[in-house]
Amino acid sequence: MNIKELIKLSLEEDLKTGDITTEYLKLGPKEALAFIVAKEVGILAGLDVVQQVFNFKDPNVHIVSYKKDGDKVAPGDEIIKVSGTAENILKSERVALNFLQRLSGIATLTNRMADLISPYGVKLLDTRKTTPLFRELEKYAVKVGGGYNHRFGLYDMVMLKDNHIEAVGSITEAVKRVKQHNLNYKIEVEVKDLQELMEALKCSVDRVLLDNMSIDELYKAVDTINQDREKSGFKVEAEISGGVNLENIEAYAQTGVDFISTGAITHSAKSLDISLLFREI
Repeated sequence: MNIKELIKLSLEEDLKTGDITTEYLKLGPKEALAFIVAKEVGILAGLDVVQQVFNFKDPNVHIVSYKKDGDKVAPGDEIIKVSGTAENILKSERVALNFLQRLSGIATLTNRMADLISPYGVKLLDTRKTTPLFRELEKYAVKVGGGYNHRFGLYDMVMLKDNHIEAVGSITEAVKRVKQHNLNYKIEVEVKDLQELMEALKCSVDRVLLDNMSIDELYKAVDTINQDREKSGFKVEAEISGGVNLENIEAYAQTGVDFISTGAITHSAKSLDISLLFREI
Protein backbone atom coordinates (compact mmCIF):
# COMPACT_ATOMS: atom_id res chain seq x y z
CA MET A 1 0.00 0.00 0.00
CA ASN A 2 1.36 3.43 -0.90
CA ILE A 3 1.37 6.37 1.48
CA LYS A 4 -1.42 8.27 -0.30
CA GLU A 5 -3.74 5.30 0.01
CA LEU A 6 -2.86 4.94 3.69
CA ILE A 7 -3.63 8.62 4.27
CA LYS A 8 -6.92 8.28 2.39
CA LEU A 9 -8.03 5.31 4.50
CA SER A 10 -6.89 6.99 7.73
CA LEU A 11 -8.96 10.11 6.98
CA GLU A 12 -11.96 8.00 6.00
CA GLU A 13 -11.65 6.06 9.26
CA ASP A 14 -11.82 9.32 11.24
CA LEU A 15 -14.41 11.20 9.20
CA LYS A 16 -16.81 8.46 8.09
CA THR A 17 -20.01 10.42 7.29
CA GLY A 18 -18.55 13.75 8.41
CA ASP A 19 -17.08 15.79 11.27
CA ILE A 20 -20.36 16.61 13.00
CA THR A 21 -18.76 18.86 15.62
CA THR A 22 -17.06 21.13 13.09
CA GLU A 23 -20.01 21.10 10.69
CA TYR A 24 -22.43 22.18 13.42
CA LEU A 25 -20.24 25.23 14.06
CA LYS A 26 -20.93 26.51 10.51
CA LEU A 27 -17.44 27.97 10.15
CA GLY A 28 -17.74 28.42 6.40
CA PRO A 29 -14.67 29.99 4.75
CA LYS A 30 -13.24 31.32 8.05
CA GLU A 31 -9.45 31.34 7.85
CA ALA A 32 -7.29 30.05 10.68
CA LEU A 33 -3.66 29.92 11.70
CA ALA A 34 -2.32 26.99 13.70
CA PHE A 35 1.03 25.74 14.91
CA ILE A 36 2.17 22.18 15.55
CA VAL A 37 4.25 22.34 18.73
CA ALA A 38 6.49 19.84 20.54
CA LYS A 39 5.65 19.12 24.17
CA GLU A 40 8.66 16.93 24.99
CA VAL A 41 12.20 16.22 23.81
CA GLY A 42 12.48 13.95 20.80
CA ILE A 43 13.48 13.32 17.20
CA LEU A 44 11.08 14.27 14.42
CA ALA A 45 9.96 11.97 11.63
CA GLY A 46 7.01 12.22 9.24
CA LEU A 47 6.82 15.91 8.39
CA ASP A 48 6.15 15.23 4.72
CA VAL A 49 3.27 12.93 5.68
CA VAL A 50 1.75 15.72 7.76
CA GLN A 51 1.71 18.00 4.73
CA GLN A 52 0.15 15.27 2.59
CA VAL A 53 -2.61 14.75 5.16
CA PHE A 54 -3.57 18.43 5.30
CA ASN A 55 -3.41 18.79 1.51
CA PHE A 56 -5.26 15.56 0.72
CA LYS A 57 -8.67 17.22 0.39
CA ASP A 58 -7.60 20.84 0.37
CA PRO A 59 -4.45 21.72 -1.59
CA ASN A 60 -4.91 25.31 -0.43
CA VAL A 61 -4.00 24.54 3.18
CA HIS A 62 -0.54 26.11 3.43
CA ILE A 63 2.20 24.35 5.36
CA VAL A 64 5.48 25.91 6.51
CA SER A 65 7.94 23.54 8.20
CA TYR A 66 10.41 25.05 10.63
CA LYS A 67 12.10 21.69 11.16
CA LYS A 68 13.09 18.67 9.10
CA ASP A 69 13.00 14.95 9.76
CA GLY A 70 15.84 13.98 12.07
CA ASP A 71 15.85 17.28 13.94
CA LYS A 72 15.74 17.25 17.73
CA VAL A 73 12.96 19.22 19.38
CA ALA A 74 12.29 20.41 22.93
CA PRO A 75 9.06 21.45 24.69
CA GLY A 76 7.62 24.58 23.13
CA ASP A 77 9.44 24.28 19.81
CA GLU A 78 7.26 25.22 16.86
CA ILE A 79 7.49 22.53 14.20
CA ILE A 80 4.98 23.48 11.50
CA LYS A 81 2.76 26.45 10.71
CA VAL A 82 -0.60 25.56 9.18
CA SER A 83 -2.84 28.14 7.52
CA GLY A 84 -6.14 27.62 5.69
CA THR A 85 -9.81 27.28 6.45
CA ALA A 86 -10.48 26.38 10.07
CA GLU A 87 -12.87 23.65 8.96
CA ASN A 88 -10.31 21.78 6.85
CA ILE A 89 -7.57 22.11 9.46
CA LEU A 90 -9.86 20.69 12.16
CA LYS A 91 -10.88 17.76 9.97
CA SER A 92 -7.28 16.76 9.30
CA GLU A 93 -5.67 17.65 12.64
CA ARG A 94 -5.92 14.30 14.45
CA VAL A 95 -4.81 12.12 11.54
CA ALA A 96 -1.84 14.40 10.83
CA LEU A 97 -0.78 14.35 14.49
CA ASN A 98 -1.23 10.58 14.75
CA PHE A 99 1.25 10.05 11.93
CA LEU A 100 3.73 12.60 13.26
CA GLN A 101 3.55 11.47 16.89
CA ARG A 102 3.87 7.78 16.03
CA LEU A 103 6.78 8.15 13.61
CA SER A 104 8.60 10.64 15.83
CA GLY A 105 8.23 8.28 18.77
CA ILE A 106 9.90 5.50 16.79
CA ALA A 107 12.69 7.82 15.64
CA THR A 108 13.23 9.02 19.21
CA LEU A 109 13.54 5.56 20.78
CA THR A 110 15.71 4.36 17.89
CA ASN A 111 18.01 7.34 18.34
CA ARG A 112 18.42 6.68 22.07
CA MET A 113 19.38 3.06 21.46
CA ALA A 114 21.59 3.77 18.45
CA ASP A 115 23.54 6.39 20.40
CA LEU A 116 24.28 3.91 23.17
CA ILE A 117 25.85 1.34 20.83
CA SER A 118 27.50 3.55 18.22
CA PRO A 119 30.86 3.73 20.11
CA TYR A 120 31.20 -0.03 19.62
CA GLY A 121 30.62 -0.04 15.86
CA VAL A 122 27.40 -2.02 16.23
CA LYS A 123 24.39 -1.32 14.01
CA LEU A 124 20.85 -1.23 15.38
CA LEU A 125 18.33 -3.13 13.24
CA ASP A 126 14.55 -3.11 13.22
CA THR A 127 12.37 -6.20 12.67
CA ARG A 128 9.09 -7.13 10.98
CA LYS A 129 7.23 -6.36 14.23
CA THR A 130 5.50 -3.34 12.75
CA THR A 131 1.95 -2.03 12.64
CA PRO A 132 0.10 -3.72 9.73
CA LEU A 133 0.32 -1.56 6.58
CA PHE A 134 2.55 0.99 8.36
CA ARG A 135 5.79 -0.91 7.77
CA GLU A 136 7.23 1.43 5.14
CA LEU A 137 6.66 4.48 7.32
CA GLU A 138 7.82 2.86 10.54
CA LYS A 139 10.99 1.50 8.98
CA TYR A 140 11.59 4.96 7.51
CA ALA A 141 11.33 6.41 11.03
CA VAL A 142 13.91 3.89 12.24
CA LYS A 143 16.36 5.16 9.60
CA VAL A 144 15.64 8.77 10.59
CA GLY A 145 16.51 7.86 14.17
CA GLY A 146 19.87 6.37 13.21
CA GLY A 147 18.92 2.71 12.91
CA TYR A 148 19.05 0.35 9.95
CA ASN A 149 16.41 -1.73 8.25
CA HIS A 150 16.56 -5.51 8.51
CA ARG A 151 14.61 -7.37 5.84
CA PHE A 152 11.45 -5.55 4.75
CA GLY A 153 9.42 -8.73 4.46
CA LEU A 154 9.58 -12.43 3.76
CA TYR A 155 10.72 -11.78 0.21
CA ASP A 156 14.13 -10.10 0.50
CA MET A 157 16.24 -12.31 2.79
CA VAL A 158 16.32 -15.95 3.85
CA MET A 159 15.95 -16.18 7.61
CA LEU A 160 15.67 -19.63 9.15
CA LYS A 161 14.03 -19.28 12.55
CA ASP A 162 13.22 -21.93 15.13
CA ASN A 163 9.91 -22.96 13.56
CA HIS A 164 11.47 -23.38 10.12
CA ILE A 165 14.19 -25.57 11.62
CA GLU A 166 11.68 -27.57 13.66
CA ALA A 167 9.60 -28.16 10.55
CA VAL A 168 12.45 -29.97 8.73
CA GLY A 169 14.34 -31.45 11.69
CA SER A 170 17.66 -29.61 11.89
CA ILE A 171 19.65 -26.52 10.92
CA THR A 172 21.73 -28.60 8.53
CA GLU A 173 18.69 -29.91 6.69
CA ALA A 174 17.05 -26.47 6.54
CA VAL A 175 20.15 -24.80 5.08
CA LYS A 176 20.63 -27.68 2.63
CA ARG A 177 17.09 -27.29 1.30
CA VAL A 178 17.43 -23.53 0.96
CA LYS A 179 20.75 -23.76 -0.86
CA GLN A 180 19.22 -26.11 -3.44
CA HIS A 181 17.09 -23.21 -4.66
CA ASN A 182 18.73 -20.01 -3.45
CA LEU A 183 21.36 -18.29 -5.56
CA ASN A 184 20.68 -14.65 -4.75
CA TYR A 185 19.81 -14.10 -1.10
CA LYS A 186 21.87 -14.11 2.06
CA ILE A 187 21.05 -16.85 4.56
CA GLU A 188 20.61 -16.06 8.24
CA VAL A 189 20.02 -18.76 10.85
CA GLU A 190 18.64 -18.32 14.35
CA VAL A 191 20.54 -20.23 17.04
CA LYS A 192 19.79 -20.46 20.74
CA ASP A 193 22.99 -22.06 22.09
CA LEU A 194 26.62 -22.79 21.21
CA GLN A 195 25.80 -26.24 19.87
CA GLU A 196 23.40 -24.82 17.31
CA LEU A 197 25.91 -22.09 16.50
CA MET A 198 28.57 -24.69 15.65
CA GLU A 199 26.11 -26.49 13.40
CA ALA A 200 25.20 -23.26 11.60
CA LEU A 201 28.86 -22.35 11.07
CA LYS A 202 29.52 -25.74 9.47
CA CYS A 203 26.73 -24.96 7.01
CA SER A 204 28.54 -21.79 5.80
CA VAL A 205 25.68 -19.38 6.39
CA ASP A 206 26.06 -15.61 6.02
CA ARG A 207 24.74 -14.51 9.42
CA VAL A 208 23.73 -16.06 12.71
CA LEU A 209 21.03 -14.65 14.96
CA LEU A 210 22.08 -15.24 18.58
CA ASP A 211 18.67 -15.43 20.18
CA ASN A 212 18.03 -14.75 23.86
CA MET A 213 21.52 -15.69 25.01
CA SER A 214 23.09 -14.48 28.24
CA ILE A 215 26.00 -12.05 28.15
CA ASP A 216 28.44 -14.84 29.01
CA GLU A 217 27.06 -17.02 26.22
CA LEU A 218 27.32 -14.14 23.77
CA TYR A 219 31.01 -13.60 24.51
CA LYS A 220 31.60 -17.31 23.93
CA ALA A 221 29.56 -17.21 20.73
CA VAL A 222 31.51 -14.26 19.32
CA ASP A 223 34.79 -16.00 20.21
CA THR A 224 33.58 -19.14 18.41
CA ILE A 225 32.67 -17.10 15.32
CA ASN A 226 36.08 -15.40 15.32
CA GLN A 227 37.84 -18.73 15.59
CA ASP A 228 35.80 -20.03 12.68
CA ARG A 229 36.82 -17.00 10.63
CA GLU A 230 40.50 -17.69 11.29
CA LYS A 231 40.07 -21.23 10.01
CA SER A 232 37.81 -20.57 7.04
CA GLY A 233 38.80 -17.02 6.10
CA PHE A 234 35.10 -16.10 6.00
CA LYS A 235 33.50 -13.79 8.57
CA VAL A 236 30.00 -14.86 9.53
CA GLU A 237 28.03 -11.83 10.71
CA ALA A 238 26.69 -11.98 14.26
CA GLU A 239 23.36 -10.50 15.30
CA ILE A 240 21.80 -10.36 18.77
CA SER A 241 18.07 -10.38 19.40
CA GLY A 242 15.70 -11.03 22.27
CA GLY A 243 14.96 -8.93 25.33
CA VAL A 244 16.89 -5.89 24.13
CA ASN A 245 16.11 -2.64 25.96
CA LEU A 246 17.68 0.68 26.91
CA GLU A 247 19.15 -0.77 30.09
CA ASN A 248 21.02 -3.70 28.54
CA ILE A 249 21.73 -2.75 24.93
CA GLU A 250 25.16 -1.26 25.66
CA ALA A 251 26.28 -4.43 27.47
CA TYR A 252 25.18 -6.46 24.44
CA ALA A 253 27.10 -4.17 22.10
CA GLN A 254 30.29 -4.69 24.11
CA THR A 255 30.31 -8.41 23.25
CA GLY A 256 31.66 -7.69 19.76
CA VAL A 257 28.64 -8.53 17.60
CA ASP A 258 27.90 -6.77 14.33
CA PHE A 259 24.19 -6.10 14.77
CA ILE A 260 21.56 -5.81 17.46
CA SER A 261 17.96 -6.19 16.34
CA THR A 262 14.90 -5.32 18.37
CA GLY A 263 11.20 -5.13 17.68
CA ALA A 264 10.82 -2.70 20.56
CA ILE A 265 11.78 0.33 18.46
CA THR A 266 8.64 -0.17 16.37
CA HIS A 267 6.14 -2.12 18.46
CA SER A 268 6.82 -0.47 21.84
CA ALA A 269 7.89 3.08 21.02
CA LYS A 270 5.91 5.73 22.89
CA SER A 271 4.37 8.35 20.62
CA LEU A 272 6.05 11.72 20.96
CA ASP A 273 3.84 14.32 22.66
CA ILE A 274 2.99 16.91 20.00
CA SER A 275 -0.01 19.26 19.74
CA LEU A 276 -1.68 21.53 17.20
CA LEU A 277 -2.76 24.91 18.60
CA PHE A 278 -4.92 27.55 16.90
CA ARG A 279 -3.88 31.18 17.09
CA GLU A 280 -5.77 34.30 16.14
CA ILE A 281 -4.82 35.82 12.82
